[in-house]
Amino acid sequence: MTAQGVASQTGSGPEPPNTPLNQGRPHSARMYDYFLGGKDNYVADREAAAKVLTLWPGVMIAARTNRAWMHRAIRFLAAERGIRQFLDIGTGIPTRPNLHEVAQGITPDARVVYVDNDPIVLAHAQALLKSSPEGRTAYVHGDITEPGNILASPDLTEVLDLSRPVALSLVSLLHFVPDEWGPYEIVQQLVDALAPGSFLVLSHITPDFDPEATQKTVQVYRSGGIAGQIRTRDEVERFFTGLELAEPGLEVPHRWRTDLAETDSQVETGDVTDEEVSFWAGVAQKL
Repeated sequence: MTAQGVASQTGSGPEPPNTPLNQGRPHSARMYDYFLGGKDNYVADREAAAKVLTLWPGVMIAARTNRAWMHRAIRFLAAERGIRQFLDIGTGIPTRPNLHEVAQGITPDARVVYVDNDPIVLAHAQALLKSSPEGRTAYVHGDITEPGNILASPDLTEVLDLSRPVALSLVSLLHFVPDEWGPYEIVQQLVDALAPGSFLVLSHITPDFDPEATQKTVQVYRSGGIAGQIRTRDEVERFFTGLELAEPGLEVPHRWRTDLAETDSQVETGDVTDEEVSFWAGVAQKL
């Protein structure tokens, strides 16, 4: 799939996709929507998700903990580091609050570009384009494996000024990019395009806490035609090479800056186990 800009907040908005939605095959974005309690998924997605649940009962907790961590990371960047521009690749199906709602709740002039390659995400992209009057959002239909096309999209360059700091969000994405696709080189190309002072926001499934459950989960995804590779702490940390990790460093998401939580829910306060979550997460700055 080639990446191309589709719509910006000031335009007419994206049209429904002409490409098939592949309802008969599971898709990672729709399975994630199911784990988050969403309704934008099909029978194939729910069947694959049910298989995952039998192997990794904590996967719903993991998905919601990861989502809550993303919200805290964005609050940290907007409130404490003054970031006003965000590039979110692997956006997934809109789930409120979306990234721009979190950022613009702190800094109404924040600008956000969302990127995803799933036609169903495109079909729901209007929910991602409801920016505050002071800010701006855009949606680019693109693929993480083609970073050059994403960066060159007119809809991205109209909204984001890459000569100024940008927060690059790769949340719960890179475990769908196996080593043979060059994930480290992809991330490096994206980071190289950002100005000093930019940040990388990244979370990734790991086998470090429950290797049997997470390894078998990857096999479920692969059997449904979804590429996947889980990585150890050292392998995840490699994505941050040359960057300065913000405190508390690379951490399980449920213990990363829980002081920034806005609720007292289980996933926000860290009252979950490492085995249930099985993720590493971090935020790092390009100096």
